[in-house]
Amino acid sequence: MNYDHKEHGPRRVGQVKEVTSLANPIIKDIKALANKKDRDETHSFIAEGLKLVIDALDLGWTIKTLVYAKAAKGKAQVEQVALKTVSTGGLVLEVSEKVLSAITRRDNPQMVVGVFKQRYASLKDIKPELGQTYVALDRVRDPGNLGTIIRTADAAGASGVILIGETTDPFSLETVRATMGSVFAMPVIRANVADFIKWQRAAGVQVVATHLAGAVDYRTIDYRKAPVVLLMGNEQAGLPEELAKEATALARIPQQGRADSLNLAIATGIMLFEARRHLLTLDAKA
Repeated sequence: MNYDHKEHGPRRVGQVKEVTSLANPIIKDIKALANKKDRDETHSFIAEGLKLVIDALDLGWTIKTLVYAKAAKGKAQVEQVALKTVSTGGLVLEVSEKVLSAITRRDNPQMVVGVFKQRYASLKDIKPELGQTYVALDRVRDPGNLGTIIRTADAAGASGVILIGETTDPFSLETVRATMGSVFAMPVIRANVADFIKWQRAAGVQVVATHLAGAVDYRTIDYRKAPVVLLMGNEQAGLPEELAKEATALARIPQQGRADSLNLAIATGIMLFEARRHLLTLDAKA
């Protein structure tokens, strides 16, 4: 499958195509984006909700197709987004709620869905500066965890999320939902272990890794002295030795109670807000 609206015949500029059939080839192509293979082949993904679509367009992301329910027709913001989509060469579809439910796999779908072009930042272009914080995730598996971490990194003012090794897809429906739109604001970088190690050695960063064998209380680390990379291990296995030995500090979050571990997204959030404590104030956000 090759997801490209141009294959489905010529259309007039400004035309809105009305679609009610699940058998429509364009709808079939969009539905197929639920599969990682199809997302990878087409470099596309789905984002749900008018606010997310508006934010993505404001941040310069490329929209391929805008899909909206008939009930949303005529609303000023929807009309503006439709105009913007067409002006940048995208396709606009007006569909039934049945079609939207099939695309989003929800019984009560959002009234607006956008199909966007994927975007990754390049590790070689990342030049950390003092005051910047990056999150590096080794083989993160759970889409909810990854989406929550991207959202939390955005909220904490981090500069990017680095995905090391074979990770869950940051552009899956579940991950994008969990980011609550932060996938459009937070640079995401992919790297293998060797490239990450080479980069962090040359980047002048302090790598703070959470580790069960960590001897350092995460609250006692000086996060001000250099740009910070928070290195977090896989949900089940933790950090492999080849990454752990590269860390500037192996840290632990003190715990009480019967639970012997924290959820990855929670642990990452705790580390992020501690690492950026000296940079965050209640009046920092306009």
